[in-house]
Amino acid sequence: MSNITACPLDCYDACEVVFQDGVLKGLKSGYTNGFLCPHLNHYEKFLSIQKPRYKGNEISIEEALLILKEMIYSCNKNEVLHYRGSGNFALMQEVTDHFFALYGAFLTDGTLCDGAGEAGIIQGRGSNKNMPITEVEKSDVVIFWGRNPHTTSSHILPLIKDKTIIVIDPIKTKIAKIADVHIQLKPHTDIFLAMMLSRFLHIENGCDLDFLKSHASEFEDYYELTQGIRIKAILEHMDVSLGQIGDVLRLVKDKKVAIVCGVGIQKYSDGADVMRAIDAFAAMLGLFGKEGCGVSYLGSSRENITSPFNKNATRVSKVNTEFSDYKTVFIQGSNPIAQMPDSLRVRKSISHVQNVVYFGLYENETSEIADLVIPAKSFLYKNDVRTSYSHNKMSFMPKVADSDAGISEYDLSAYLCKEFGVDIESEEFYIKHFKNFAIQKIDGSWYVEGRDDVPYKECFDTKTKEFVFLDELDSKIDEDDGFYLITCKSQTSLNSQFNRQEHVFLNSSLGFNEDEIVSIVSVNGSVELRVKHNDNLRNDCILIYSGTKGVNNLTTSKHSLSSKSAIFQENKVEIKR
Repeated sequence: MSNITACPLDCYDACEVVFQDGVLKGLKSGYTNGFLCPHLNHYEKFLSIQKPRYKGNEISIEEALLILKEMIYSCNKNEVLHYRGSGNFALMQEVTDHFFALYGAFLTDGTLCDGAGEAGIIQGRGSNKNMPITEVEKSDVVIFWGRNPHTTSSHILPLIKDKTIIVIDPIKTKIAKIADVHIQLKPHTDIFLAMMLSRFLHIENGCDLDFLKSHASEFEDYYELTQGIRIKAILEHMDVSLGQIGDVLRLVKDKKVAIVCGVGIQKYSDGADVMRAIDAFAAMLGLFGKEGCGVSYLGSSRENITSPFNKNATRVSKVNTEFSDYKTVFIQGSNPIAQMPDSLRVRKSISHVQNVVYFGLYENETSEIADLVIPAKSFLYKNDVRTSYSHNKMSFMPKVADSDAGISEYDLSAYLCKEFGVDIESEEFYIKHFKNFAIQKIDGSWYVEGRDDVPYKECFDTKTKEFVFLDELDSKIDEDDGFYLITCKSQTSLNSQFNRQEHVFLNSSLGFNEDEIVSIVSVNGSVELRVKHNDNLRNDCILIYSGTKGVNNLTTSKHSLSSKSAIFQENKVEIKR
């Protein structure tokens, strides 16, 4: 039995892991660089669900599977919904889709994470080919735009040693404190900053004209669009000075530049345009198709991999699912009551479901209300394969230990397929299928075949083979009253897994006392939380980390304009004593 596996968590780094004497350690070679994040360093301390239960009573796995079968049998096929999240990000997790799709149930589409940004990238480039994060090591300048690497991608940190660092973020993060330039702009103004950077780059003759004439020939039209922005008014609105824009342009001139973006920049209705404007700035600099240059956001972890699972099904949006339309809802690797937007609506909707099934590792708000709870096996006790949305490596995840607790996704799906007469191949067949999309390099590592280390080297993937700029500006200056809500990731939790935060963070200048209980209110709902001071925040912002209980009482279940993507930071909020 091998002792080398890979991390299953929904994270940029997709680390490779050594399991030795019951302890997880980072693989010393390659991208993992011998260290793990706090989640995996303490993985064994997070107690997972050990026993299935029905209506609050512990039962056996065999009894749980029989009850699940009866729940599915008890209603029409179109009254069954499969709602799958990314609590486990490995490829075999999709095997449940195979059963439910072929059975005739409903599945979901859309995203609670990055969909708006991806839509904007595809509109401009024709595809979402990500600059592998490892290319950052070849850069001269790294711009962290709404990305906090100490929290979300710590394995990039060794790659940025001795580089010029620019940070664009409304929070003075740890990386911002050591940056050469930090622009602490107002939230939801990134699109204006990106367009102003392109405008002044053009004015100062800093554009890569050879690249633009060959690969983005409509750049003059885009420059005209940027001229429609009133400089004084927009600088004042962003809380950014001309000097700061000049500082950025001076540092990136004639340099290899990597723009590393986080998902917070696109958690708005116009999130696609925000990402597209940042891409446009990269195009004006000529950053695409060159080593050590480009934009790193979230690529598709499934790029160049064909799924062996049949997933053709009628689907409903994952963002505003109406659970009450179904009699049996099978929830896998997700905590929709906490993590979907507009939690009060979600809780009410799911309360009308006859059979709520929760299939996952940890107790949470959704497992608490589920009729049937089925524990999953952790990544240590089953076979799987892992790819990343941040680099091109494929990591194999063989079983490294035994456990009687829980059931794997494949074994549960195989049971249901047998009971309902649905065809399914062996687990080995599917693992081999995924491995066939990888090639081994000289250093022994496996990479997804056909992915580009330097994407868009020849051309873009649009119809014209050129970059397509925004041709109109739909974003408006936000004049609504209230505080900006920031819902970024915490260092101690991953969404609603692990050690979840319990506070609202405010700048001390607002006059609220530490540990004072306040009510945070939006048009969608409210939540009561204790105050913690954080003077790294702007005083027009409040921070409630993703995963904090009740945070999504505040958020709207509307979609972004260009995709079925959640817009968690759209609502402004009030603070009430």
